[in-house]
Amino acid sequence: MADRGDVTQLLVQFREGDRDALDRLVPIVYEDLRRIARSHLRRGRSGHSMDTVGLVNEAWLRLVDQTRANFEDRQHFLSVCARAMRQILISSARKHQAAKRGGGEAEVTYDDEFVGTRRQAERLLAVDQALEKLSKHDERLARVVECRYFAGLSEQETAEAMGCSLRTAQRDWMRARAWLRVELEPDERG
Repeated sequence: MADRGDVTQLLVQFREGDRDALDRLVPIVYEDLRRIARSHLRRGRSGHSMDTVGLVNEAWLRLVDQTRANFEDRQHFLSVCARAMRQILISSARKHQAAKRGGGEAEVTYDDEFVGTRRQAERLLAVDQALEKLSKHDERLARVVECRYFAGLSEQETAEAMGCSLRTAQRDWMRARAWLRVELEPDERG
């Protein structure tokens, strides 16, 4: 089993132009990528037909296409992978929403499963919009959400990825969750 240093070394080699280093990295981080993908898919199906392996593969293709990738270490790499997976699922949810509004699709009769899927897609889009808004308000808090929620990193791994103390990462995570909770609550004043 390879350790974190092996991952970092392969990322350095990739950054220095060794395209094969990314291929050698796959077996080392594959289970981490599957865990992140499972976490994304478990949080809400967005009407897509993608499974864990499909999501990992799609994210991997996006990463391989990057010519100027500058991954610092394992946590940074996993954070970028989580962001790619989130973007893939958001894109899928947007397509689902467009189809729901009659984007060239045949009319569908009422189905409890379809309604659940539609609500999950709407929720995923709301979370994405809130995270984009948080990013404009406080980029560091948005990165903590990506590390903890989307990449599934531990508190310590998040602190390492962010280059801050464990306590700072914990405080930022609490602040980000509180901000998102308020942002995502339905407006109860109307």
